[in-house]
Parts: sequence; structure tokens; C-alpha cells
Amino acid sequence: MAMNEKQQALCKGHGFDFSGLSAIFINCTLKPSGTLSHTEALIHVSKEIMEANGIRTELLRPVDLELPPGVYPDMTEHGFDRDAWPQLFRRVMDASILVIGTPIWLGEESSVCRRVIERLYGESGRLNDRGQYIYYGRVGGCIVTGNEDGIKHCAMTVLYALQHLGYTIPPQADAGWVGEAGPGPSYADKGSGGPDNEFTQRNTTFMTWNLMHMARLLRDANGIPAHGNQRSSWDAGCRFDHPNPDYR
Repeated sequence: MAMNEKQQALCKGHGFDFSGLSAIFINCTLKPSGTLSHTEALIHVSKEIMEANGIRTELLRPVDLELPPGVYPDMTEHGFDRDAWPQLFRRVMDASILVIGTPIWLGEESSVCRRVIERLYGESGRLNDRGQYIYYGRVGGCIVTGNEDGIKHCAMTVLYALQHLGYTIPPQADAGWVGEAGPGPSYADKGSGGPDNEFTQRNTTFMTWNLMHMARLLRDANGIPAHGNQRSSWDAGCRFDHPNPDYR
């Protein structure tokens, strides 16, 4: 559908500055690179919106990497010969925005997705230079696809995990597509209706803009204010107005 002049001006003349922001899309498909991923097809919608607005993006599949299970920063120190996580973690930390994409299997996110979340969790005890948990000041979202029910359930568990670790979750930070229940076409299959689905495309667009706006707000505010959430200060005895039970 062609846009009129007013619609084009709204899209192109918004005046928001997203320069300097970056995003990493982690596609937790079970398929290695070089094979079709329906989750990745939907990820590209969000990715292209960000790139059109000057955000540097990166897309990868953890299934391509040697990523052992565990909740420690480097699993070679715990019995494994190789671990790609330390390098992946640096790429995650370089990004203002993290979007985790996952297919649905048996109503849940993929096993690869859970492993990525566990490895993210393994770093959650680190602090930033302001004494906050390491992921503070970053923004998280998720994209889910499948041909069975479960988008909201998967989004709930992924977004809960990200916010618990310290990511900021903006409004409507998830998007997804599922076909009819049971065997049938997936998102990128010919005739699936996925790329033309108004609800999916609207939610993916809104999610992407909300992620960009939140990342910009955090950048402009220099992150989450440190007062009241500094682990280093708490450990040093500061209680940030926490009521002392001795005085009740």
C-alpha cells in the first residue's frame, strides 16, 4: 500500500536520534546457519527497522557455536574443553539492545534459548562501574515463532529472565507468529500468511520502536540512576532508606 505525503513525512521526519546505539539479535533456532530459520525471517523485520534508523545490528545463531551448558562465565574452568561464551558475552555487552528469538517446541522456547539465558545468568553477579548489576542500562525484547500455541508463554519466561538479570523491558517488548495448531506451514513458508499478517507485523514494528525509544532514553539518562540499586553500596552497609526492623 502506497503511503501519502503525510504518512511518508511521519515515517522519515520523526527527528529521533538513535545514532550510537547497537542491537544484537540472538536467534535460538535449532538449525545451523545456511538453513532456513522461520524465526530469523521475522527477526529481519525488526532488524531492518533498526538499521533504517541508524542502529548498528548483529545477528547470530548460538547453535553454530560451541556453547556448553552451565552457569559460570567460562565453562573451560569447569570441565569443558572449549567455550564460545566469553566471546559471545563481549558482543552482548557491546549492544544497547538484546533481542532473543526462539521457535516454539512442545509449547516452550527452544533448548538453545534456555542455554543462552543460563549463560547470561552466569554473568549476573558482575557489577558495572557504578556498582550496579552488569546488565543495567540495556534493553531487552523477544521474537517467537512456531506452528503451535505458546507465543505469550515463551515471551513471558524470556522477558522475565531478562528483567530479572537487569535488562529494562519496555512496553510491548515481544512479537511473534504461529500458524494453525498442529502440523502446517511455518512463518516463511509460501502461503503461510505470516509475512502478511497485520497483527504480527504491527506488533513487531511497535516492539522495535519501543526498544529503540527505551534504549535512547536510557542512553540520554546515562542508564538507570544508581541510587537505591547499587550492590556495592549495599554490601558496604548502605540501606537506601530500607526500614530498620529494630525501630519498629
